[in-house]
Amino acid sequence: MQVEPLPPVAAPKPPLVASPASRAIDTFFYDNRIVRDFGIATVIWGIIGMLVGVLAAFQLARPELNMGTAATTFGRIRPLHTNAVIFAFVGNGIFTGVYYSLQRLCKTRMFSDKLSKIHFWGWQLIILSAVATLPMGFTTSKEYAELEWPIDIAITLVWVVFGWNMFGTIVRRRERHLYVGIWFYIATFLTVAVLHIVNSAALPVSFMKSYSAYAGVQDALVQWWYGHNAVAFFLTTPYLGLMYYFLPKAAERPVYSYRLSIIHFWSLIFIYIWAGPHHLLYTALPDWAQSLGVAFSVMLIAPSWGGMINGLLTLRGAWDKVREEPVLKFFVVAVTAYGMATFEGPMLSLKNVNAIAHFTDWIVAHVHVGALGWNGFLTFGMLYWLWPRLYRTPLHSKKLANTHFWLGTLGILFYALPMYWAGFTQGLMWKQFNAEGMLQYPNFLETVMQLVPMYYLRGIGGVLYLSGVFVMMFNLYRTARAGSLLANEKAQAAPLMPAALVEEHQGGHWHRWIERRPFQLAVGATVAILIGGAIEMIPTFLVKSNVPTIASVKPYTSLELQGRDLYIKEGCSNCHTQMVRPFRSETERYGEYSKAGEFVYDRPFLWGSKRTGPDLHRVGQKYPHSWHYNHMLDPTSMSPGSIMPAYPWLFDNNIDYSTLPTKIRVLRDLGTPYPAGYEQQAVADAQRQAQGIVAELKKEDIEVKSDKEIVALIAYLQRLGTDIKVKPEQAAAAK
Repeated sequence: MQVEPLPPVAAPKPPLVASPASRAIDTFFYDNRIVRDFGIATVIWGIIGMLVGVLAAFQLARPELNMGTAATTFGRIRPLHTNAVIFAFVGNGIFTGVYYSLQRLCKTRMFSDKLSKIHFWGWQLIILSAVATLPMGFTTSKEYAELEWPIDIAITLVWVVFGWNMFGTIVRRRERHLYVGIWFYIATFLTVAVLHIVNSAALPVSFMKSYSAYAGVQDALVQWWYGHNAVAFFLTTPYLGLMYYFLPKAAERPVYSYRLSIIHFWSLIFIYIWAGPHHLLYTALPDWAQSLGVAFSVMLIAPSWGGMINGLLTLRGAWDKVREEPVLKFFVVAVTAYGMATFEGPMLSLKNVNAIAHFTDWIVAHVHVGALGWNGFLTFGMLYWLWPRLYRTPLHSKKLANTHFWLGTLGILFYALPMYWAGFTQGLMWKQFNAEGMLQYPNFLETVMQLVPMYYLRGIGGVLYLSGVFVMMFNLYRTARAGSLLANEKAQAAPLMPAALVEEHQGGHWHRWIERRPFQLAVGATVAILIGGAIEMIPTFLVKSNVPTIASVKPYTSLELQGRDLYIKEGCSNCHTQMVRPFRSETERYGEYSKAGEFVYDRPFLWGSKRTGPDLHRVGQKYPHSWHYNHMLDPTSMSPGSIMPAYPWLFDNNIDYSTLPTKIRVLRDLGTPYPAGYEQQAVADAQRQAQGIVAELKKEDIEVKSDKEIVALIAYLQRLGTDIKVKPEQAAAAK
């Protein structure tokens, strides 16, 4: 067979870069010890945070479970629970996954072992400081940002260490392309930094006391811009980055659509940042800001479900493995829970749904579907996948891992379903009118007493979920005992070629311009997340018509200020709101709806996010001093069936006037119109008002010293909502 000769070709040009085969290969070692350390911290803090959550859950059914001590009362341990599970359990889970995946995606060891250790121990010390301070009542009362100013500074410093280590690793990478998981890590770092710094702005009064730089409506907007996006950029974006790494690894399949992941990333970070105002619908926040929050919340379902679909379709061809592999079981439920929560979030932002659901246990159910299902299960699956690789041995028991899966799944169901039922019950009972046009259930306690069985079931769900974590801890421990930690894992990769040579040699798509350049990516992500916040906040701060002033609204007296700080210290805003919304059901129950101008001296704002007890914004002058005195001493004496705990220490503790002059001075610096020099007479004024309250109590045969904390708290409660005139027919509130 004759073969025709090939046509002549031009002599090849010398290659611009060496081929991969001819390039030198670097040998280096991944740091698995830091991954192991963060993983252990994840499990330990998860157990602690969930134990506190179980205690808090059962206290709503049996308040005496606080054991009669201030430090274990619901109002104080509820923020401890949220901080422990968000920043300790989930936070350490994030760092576990980031430190493992970033090294492998960049084909290099972490930038600095020393920075890794500083980050690890610094983060644990911050969590320990929260454990020490929150039960003692040192709190800003801002949801998910309760830690006081010295700890906020420490958080900032440790976060910078994390970013320094992360970006240093990215810069010295051996892989030119930045995988989409790294995009989510970068956006997380930058956005959390911005959120934390802006929301934490405050002036210190003392070592563990400060006042927010914002007041009233502005404080509420900044807080829920932070609060919603703490969920977005601490509980969501880093976990999406982990999903994009660990799910394909566990399934042994490539991610379904890399193009969809790119669209998912940019649309998610741009839209998410606008959605915070949906937490403040029907409040004193300007209507235009509320409408923006609703619009972007509805749009948010598209990128969120894009991510969910991308995750689930990555399992195409691998569903047979789901039956056998507990890791994939956890990942499937995690991604499904993410989809459920991100469908429900936009739905709850619709005004007609929000009018029923807000301030109810429906929101508690919604949040925990995301936290327990998405964050919890993805963390569990990641740990089960990591531990055998870190210790070079098979998982001790797949059977135990499957047992954990089913305990956790049942725990979520036992938790969420009763809370949904409780939320529907609250929303409907609060709004129900009878045939005569009167409230069907005027006494708030009528609703509360219907919920107690649901609170027991919720607690049982927490116990089931927590028992699964104990099973996991045992399983991981036995796995570690059977193997040995591969602290420094050997790896090889070619060094990174200069960017210009790579582009000329390989060509490429337009999007590689940003995918291979972390600086441009960081700038683009920062611009994307700043636009929404700036457009919502700047007009609210600068355009005075957004917060119309009311001439009759005056600053708190010095004793009322002391009482307000006690209200904050005891965590009362965890159960009571101070925001009467403009619904007939609420104005009939509580009184005149709340106006923006009433909160101009509130630092921090105390609108609350959950009504376990009735709204208190119009409680001032409704009851005699003796009612509040007896109610705080024994809630059931005034409200039979109440699930509120007693506060006997308020009757023993003396009012601390030592920082009162400084409080007055700091508030004046922030814009509260206290007269110059008033701090010199503030204590005398407080004592004079306290003596008046004591004299009134004595008329009702109640003997109490004027320097006790209960007197200051009564002064504050009697002030609430009295700065504006209220129509006589609206004066009666719920008992």
